[in-house]
Amino acid sequence: MIYPKIPLAQSIIQTCLAKGITTIIISPGSRNAPLIIGFTNNPAFECYSIADERSAAFFGLGIAQQTKKPVVLICSSGSALLNYYPALAEAFYSQIPLIVISADRPQSKIDIGDGQTIRQENVFANHSLYNANLNEMVSAENDTKIKEAIDISIAQNGPVHINAPFEEPLYETTSELAVSVSVTASAKESQSLSHDELAEYAKIWNKSTKKMVLVGVNEPDAIRNSVVETLAADESVVVLTETTSNLHHPSFINTIDTLITPFTSEDFETFRPEILVTFGGMIVSKRIKAFLRKYKPKHHWHIDSLRGYDTFSALTKHFEVEPNLFFDVFLPLTKSVESDYFKKLNAVNDLRELKSKIYLDAIPFSDFKVFEKVIPSLPINSQLQISNSSAIRYAQLIAIDPSIEVYCNRGTSGIDGSTSTALGAAVANIKQTVFITGDIGFLYDSNALWNNYIPKNFKIILINNGGGGIFRILPGHEETPVFNTFFETSHCLTAAHLATMYGFEYTTASDELSLSNGLATLYGQNEKPGILEVFTPTLKNDSILLQYFKELL
Repeated sequence: MIYPKIPLAQSIIQTCLAKGITTIIISPGSRNAPLIIGFTNNPAFECYSIADERSAAFFGLGIAQQTKKPVVLICSSGSALLNYYPALAEAFYSQIPLIVISADRPQSKIDIGDGQTIRQENVFANHSLYNANLNEMVSAENDTKIKEAIDISIAQNGPVHINAPFEEPLYETTSELAVSVSVTASAKESQSLSHDELAEYAKIWNKSTKKMVLVGVNEPDAIRNSVVETLAADESVVVLTETTSNLHHPSFINTIDTLITPFTSEDFETFRPEILVTFGGMIVSKRIKAFLRKYKPKHHWHIDSLRGYDTFSALTKHFEVEPNLFFDVFLPLTKSVESDYFKKLNAVNDLRELKSKIYLDAIPFSDFKVFEKVIPSLPINSQLQISNSSAIRYAQLIAIDPSIEVYCNRGTSGIDGSTSTALGAAVANIKQTVFITGDIGFLYDSNALWNNYIPKNFKIILINNGGGGIFRILPGHEETPVFNTFFETSHCLTAAHLATMYGFEYTTASDELSLSNGLATLYGQNEKPGILEVFTPTLKNDSILLQYFKELL
């Protein structure tokens, strides 16, 4: 076996191995040579080379999103490290384990005018769970910090940073280890909840006739079917889900904006819940957040083993356990209450669905029409990755097959690494992966395609409306040079040349017929990854969407 000669590098590598951390994303450099040598020469590690550090970090995020295990990111010293920050922030808020190991120059070389040096210690302090600033020499203190960083990433599902200074020579190797690593297996704390702890909350629940369960970003199959069926059978409970909730039942309402956008003040007051129960990650719908912030529930209970965000400024209790554990103990304490809460809200939803179908059948080719056709076309049992901005919002308006797993970077809701994340997820998941994105997000993260690991069945549906279409929907839209240049970012670019350069099959669509044919082509060939670029009318998309909500009344 070939090892780096520098003992500190050996300690880091051997600790990762002992802890079972074996997926390594490497961005080439010189200062990180000791780590590259050690990881790549050990067959126990699966190493990927991604040159662009920002893309590399999101690629690693996508793998960790699927495997639920920490992924290691390795980079050289200097500004390379800063390119990890967007993905680390996303990991922090989405609770995805990432371990950044940055190579650094010795402390004596910082701030003296030496090349490729910045202040790397604690650089991610605001968005990392732990920062291990190591000393150049091997020590028990260093070993403890490395172990703590890995353990915290595993236990708390988030990013940590290990900063390791290396002095030249960097490329020397040895066949013998100079360090001995002793670790204990990482384990998450067991959780418990007693009937006594929940008795008072069950009393509140059993007296309430209007209960709303709102589910944010959620893992597929995370909630037991018995819990789903119990909630669905309670006439005093309304369950609202989003595409990213990955939670399905015929009685659950999964198009929240379609339901509540036409509400009057009287409607909001009528359907104000007495109890709001939330679990899962971030909520996409701005409208449901506005509703619950203005018409606050008397009780808001959030269920999450790690964090309890007060999203609606109404939080009264954070249950620090996994949802299944909570419901397993809580639901046996509850009893049915006579109520028409679900019946009334479901009747409204049925009417909305009818009017929605009538409207969608009548609209011309547009962003909305594309989503109406694309979402039902997705292969059964596939994985859908969606970019942020307008794409994820349109997706909330169309029902999706329950067999499809849905993911989106909703921690920070940025467009900066959606393609890279989707690619990492596709590598880590054997399912067919389809990525739906807008043109600005795709172009912004085009370095994601500079990647030697793209699966042949990875498919991109690129909706090109000539700019950031979401800004036409938001307040402040005016057809002026300032708006077109600095908000919408108008352009005339396509993915054609990128597809050729990176070896993608490329197809275009600009109407319903060519879209139908393009989708058949996209899903029908698996010799190469594919891009279907769909061109929609820049000046019509916003009015078609805004009119939709008016027609629902």
